[in-house]
Amino acid sequence: MKILAIDDTATLRTLLSHCLRDAGHEVVEAENGADGMAKFEACQPQLVITDLNMPVMDGIEFTRACREHPDGQATPIVILTTETGADLKSEGRRAGATAWMVKPFVPDTLLALVAQLDR
Repeated sequence: MKILAIDDTATLRTLLSHCLRDAGHEVVEAENGADGMAKFEACQPQLVITDLNMPVMDGIEFTRACREHPDGQATPIVILTTETGADLKSEGRRAGATAWMVKPFVPDTLLALVAQLDR
């Protein structure tokens, strides 16, 4: 599965990419939501995993922009963040996020969610 991983922290992007690649997925990395939109349009991933708090364009702004794009209306989007507030989760759902996962992520839990969304 081709997955777009968006996070402004290089270390987390690397950890996320290694976890996904080790499980056999192709990963394209982006450092913020704007970079993520450009790469989304270029690579047309089957799944997006995005951080919430990023400069330039945050994860919710990215999710809204992705949902407005013709190719992004059905693409699963997972918001991976340290934030746990119910209001933010609701805002993410309203923006079109498919799932919400809290950092630090557990590789097996993340891979199980990816497998579930790959149906």
